[in-house]
Amino acid sequence: MPGFPRVLPAPRTPDPMDAPVLRWGVLGTGWIAERFVRSVQRHTRQRFTAVASRDAARAEDFARRHGIPQSYGSYEELTAAADVDVVYVATGHTDHLTCARIALEAGKHALVEKPLALNAAQAIEIAQLATERGLFCSEALWTFFLPKFDVVRQVLDSGVLGDIRTVLAEYGEHFTAGHRILRPDLAGGPLLDLGTYPLSLATWVLGAPAEVVASAQPHPAGVNGQASALLRDIDGNQGIVHTTLFSDTPTTATIVGTHATLSLPGPFYQPGDIVLTLAGSGTQSTYTEPLTAHDALHFEAAEVARCIAAGRLQSPLRPLDDSVTTLRVMDEIRRQCGIVFPGETQQQLCTA
Repeated sequence: MPGFPRVLPAPRTPDPMDAPVLRWGVLGTGWIAERFVRSVQRHTRQRFTAVASRDAARAEDFARRHGIPQSYGSYEELTAAADVDVVYVATGHTDHLTCARIALEAGKHALVEKPLALNAAQAIEIAQLATERGLFCSEALWTFFLPKFDVVRQVLDSGVLGDIRTVLAEYGEHFTAGHRILRPDLAGGPLLDLGTYPLSLATWVLGAPAEVVASAQPHPAGVNGQASALLRDIDGNQGIVHTTLFSDTPTTATIVGTHATLSLPGPFYQPGDIVLTLAGSGTQSTYTEPLTAHDALHFEAAEVARCIAAGRLQSPLRPLDDSVTTLRVMDEIRRQCGIVFPGETQQQLCTA
């Protein structure tokens, strides 16, 4: 058993400015696309050569504001362009599968916003298509590409926590009426937008659960309002996750081992602090980084560029199998709670 560290390790994340330059096309012009493009342009040498929207005027306006030379009124036009190496899919959840297909079938590498798809079956289809075409594909779950999470990765790998028994993670946020997260036709509710973060952390640390026990409460808007789940592995170790859009919560996470506890203050999925506490003593070691929020989205773009330049088809920081595992758990939560998204039947859940 390693001794308790006086200081936590430094992140091993390469300088994003050193990542090989690729030409990016963006599908979608919404909130996350704005922040992704802004962060990548500010902190890397990556080039955005095109943006597409089903509304040509929106694409043209987005291109003008971000200095992108070409805009298109269809996704197919962008993916056919010779000056696009990799496509960032920033469309709504219900369009992830379609847009990933369009990009991959056109021979473009793809970074698909989280969650990778509506369900595990769709995610497997995307992963298989990328493999068949010999193309890179990854879920843009930016948390796992942050320097902070490389520190977490090193702490877990060191064994200093001892046997990991529990993962606690939650994310709650209030949304005003009219927000897309409150729309059933857009696969609204907290699970895809918010719940992906605690669920992905729990499954990353503990692996795929042997048992899931879930409970949910509806929202007056017609979507799921909140959901909780207990995830148990074959040894009885537990993940306890919760997500809600009824109001704001601390959005913290804790990984509990027999020798030490790792705490991630809220919002745990963004850049920020790490606190490691020795069991029974209160002795602590900390890691601190600036709270840059979504200005850190560029780390995932730099990792994608490094992987593609090296000929890798996936990133070891967020392998597609991990994305599928998270969605399988989410599918089971939804199956137990009767949460069905557009185009699905409840019987289709958990069949992947």
